[in-house]
Amino acid sequence: MSNTLIIGASPNPMRYAYKAAHMLKAKGHHIINVGIKKGEVAGVAIEQPGILHQDIDTITLYVGEEIQHSYYDYILQTKPRRVIFNPGTENPELEELLSKNGIEPVEACTLVLLSTGQY
Repeated sequence: MSNTLIIGASPNPMRYAYKAAHMLKAKGHHIINVGIKKGEVAGVAIEQPGILHQDIDTITLYVGEEIQHSYYDYILQTKPRRVIFNPGTENPELEELLSKNGIEPVEACTLVLLSTGQY
């Protein structure tokens, strides 16, 4: 299964990033949690942004456009195959930047993609 990096990971069970982490793990995906909150999600510690990971297939975003600016370089240096913009995270500027760097921007919901077998 693929490696997915979750930006905006949260230990709060009410957050969609939390639900996505658990569903990704349940479906056999390896996850890396990145965020500003301390703790763990789905048995995986939440890392501070900055550690570059190799072999990331997908980055799924759970932070709004205003926060994403601080992640631009990190995302580009990670070189994922695609970045999923979950509802509320759409960002035309970042989507264009990704496209120019050969990274596929996808406006979708990770939970829906997983539930429908389209992930």
